[in-house]
Amino acid sequence: MAETHEKSVGQTSGAKFEQINMEFLEDTFPKLQNLRPGEWKNIKLGNRNSIKTSSFAQYEHLEYLSRLMDYDAKLQTIMGNDYIVAPDVVIYRELVPDAEINKNEVVVDDKTCKQADIRESNGGKPILHASISAKWTMRSDRAQNGRTEALGLIRNRKGKLPHIVVVTGEPLPSRLASLAMGTGDIDCMYHFALYELLEAVKETGAEDAIEMLNSLVEGKHLKDISDLPLDLCV
Repeated sequence: MAETHEKSVGQTSGAKFEQINMEFLEDTFPKLQNLRPGEWKNIKLGNRNSIKTSSFAQYEHLEYLSRLMDYDAKLQTIMGNDYIVAPDVVIYRELVPDAEINKNEVVVDDKTCKQADIRESNGGKPILHASISAKWTMRSDRAQNGRTEALGLIRNRKGKLPHIVVVTGEPLPSRLASLAMGTGDIDCMYHFALYELLEAVKETGAEDAIEMLNSLVEGKHLKDISDLPLDLCV
């Protein structure tokens, strides 16, 4: 008798997908030190995680804003939740000590580079390198959540914009296109089984779906998950 498995509920599947994406990046991105050297950390953010978006150099001002809103109901009404950004998985870079910066020749000293984010002695916070929004599927009424998260990161940053990507397992080309096509709010969308999806859609013979999916791939709006670690090296 064939083994059967119960279908996971939506939130459970989503949480597992986030975890799998984090583990995939942990197993791949750090091995590309020859392309992107640095001390990198991968984490899955969540409500219980002490690390928030404001824990990084580009967004540390959000913590101050949050504290102000706790004491000012009028400001809270004005701002709403527009300033909050909550990626599913992030990659960040630890700051670099002066000894490492000056390893080959003297680059920094006590009189210069006093505000450079990457310098550990300046007392800043780690630098957010990438925000990965993991969407197991994309319900039609929530397809734009990834874009909303991206806009929050873009509008609220101070300094370098991190990579902003969406990883999904959504099988419908129309839903993929609804987020992948656009004005560049996200760098790119990645599918965990793109090559298999291309074959499956081709077998349906649905010309519109085939054309739409091919357009996303040829236009570099949609890539396979295997491309992600290399793209993060840029």
